[in-house]
Amino acid sequence: MNVDVVIAGAGPNGLMLACELSLAGIRPLVLERLPEPTEENRANGLVGQVVRMLDRRGLHRRLSGSPEPPRPGPSFVFGALPLDLSVLEDNPLYGLPVPQRRIEQVLEERAVELGVEIRRSHELTGLTQDDDGVSADVSGPDGPYRVRARYLVGADGGRSHTRKLAGIDFPGVTRDDTVHRTAQAVVPAALVDPATGGLDVPGYGPIPPFRHHRTERGMFVYAPFPSRPALVGTTEWSTAGDGAEAFDAPMTLDDLRLSVRRVLGADLPLAPPDGPGPHMLRRLVGGNTRLADRFRAGRVLLLGDAAHVHSAMGGPGLNLGLQDAVNLGWKLAAEVHGWAPPGMLDTYESERRPAAERVITQTQAQSALVAPGAEVTALRALFAELLADRDAVRRVAELMAGADIRYDIGGAHPLTGRWAPDLTLDTGSGPVHLATLTENARPLLLDLTPDASLAGALTGWQDRVDAIPARVPEAASAVHDRAPVTALLLRPDCYVAWASDSPNPGAHERAALRAALTQWFGAPTSRR
Repeated sequence: MNVDVVIAGAGPNGLMLACELSLAGIRPLVLERLPEPTEENRANGLVGQVVRMLDRRGLHRRLSGSPEPPRPGPSFVFGALPLDLSVLEDNPLYGLPVPQRRIEQVLEERAVELGVEIRRSHELTGLTQDDDGVSADVSGPDGPYRVRARYLVGADGGRSHTRKLAGIDFPGVTRDDTVHRTAQAVVPAALVDPATGGLDVPGYGPIPPFRHHRTERGMFVYAPFPSRPALVGTTEWSTAGDGAEAFDAPMTLDDLRLSVRRVLGADLPLAPPDGPGPHMLRRLVGGNTRLADRFRAGRVLLLGDAAHVHSAMGGPGLNLGLQDAVNLGWKLAAEVHGWAPPGMLDTYESERRPAAERVITQTQAQSALVAPGAEVTALRALFAELLADRDAVRRVAELMAGADIRYDIGGAHPLTGRWAPDLTLDTGSGPVHLATLTENARPLLLDLTPDASLAGALTGWQDRVDAIPARVPEAASAVHDRAPVTALLLRPDCYVAWASDSPNPGAHERAALRAALTQWFGAPTSRR
């Protein structure tokens, strides 16, 4: 059997890549070793730039159940310290409280709509590759078989079999001095503050909701998500516990109750939720911070947790992995279609590896801020003072959102290499949001010049790039606080490949536009 791309892993990242490839005209084959989607919620929502990215693929309303666009939250936490986002005029930290099971369901539904074949109970067992492709050995319900593909992508998690088969090292640090316990549970209604939604624990005091709450003995979190049982969790910095808990046995609600008592120094009654499960009851001992030494080995590429693992503090995992998928999808499709410029597929690693390094940096910093000890308490007091400064809040919020990324694309305009700003455009038939124009994942030239004079510059690229003549009703000269702009060339991942601030771009700017088109979307048709 021959296919263009095999994706090992049908988690959120693998499914997102499958959707992106399909939008670009490639029909991938997705292999998943599990017979059914997992019932375990490894994540409880999405945080950061990925929320807006999903909106730009028309997926936000499916996940949120609302036609309303994404909205940033008024507050968040960094290292269990409050982050007041209301002081920011352009708050980048968006959130979407949707369980991972629902995220996977929506992405799988979308992939099937786009014609993706997903084979469950099919596991990658071996691979060999040559200059023309990859031969993947697969174990399925009817026995072993082989698939020949142009490329193979491992989206099969932190223990990635693909990564091991490709011989890619996964250096980093493993720590075994922490125990995380999390469960869906019911607390007595009398302990819930109706004004804040947080808890008032007898013998301890008030605890706000949805925030990591640090004590000298550990960390506690209470997250009363709407329409589902609340999450209660603890983190302790000793695997010894109270000596009665066996870590090789399934966790119980009593284990969590004892952990809460140790962390808070007070008892919190917990009861199992009513209704159908399964309900989360999970213990995680230790953790890993690792980064693959390369994201690509020939025709084998890594995606998401297969390429990087880190602390879950702040919820950055899906923000990072899903954006990996969006970055890789159009580039891999370009390679398969044959119009990718030389070296473009290597920009997947050169662009996304620094993003992973930033996530590792900030999650390690947060882990240090919540550790026990008087010296950490002093560090937290100092850090809290820093977070009272608006510029510091902005830097931390952009870091956690992934909004501080600027790819090394070249070009003099300040927007080049950055995420395209949210725009409401007038295309002649009423206002249109940029998110609507990007749902098909096509490159876009947004021509905001007064006479829409740039369409001719696309000669030779019309098969790959769409031109949208438009104006910005609110003020074309002030669509972004970083710089005025009258034209934007957007890559499919919504990063700016070229921008102009001239109302009448001349020969020099048109030449720069054509250079950017060639750099990212190959030579014009007449020259191929």
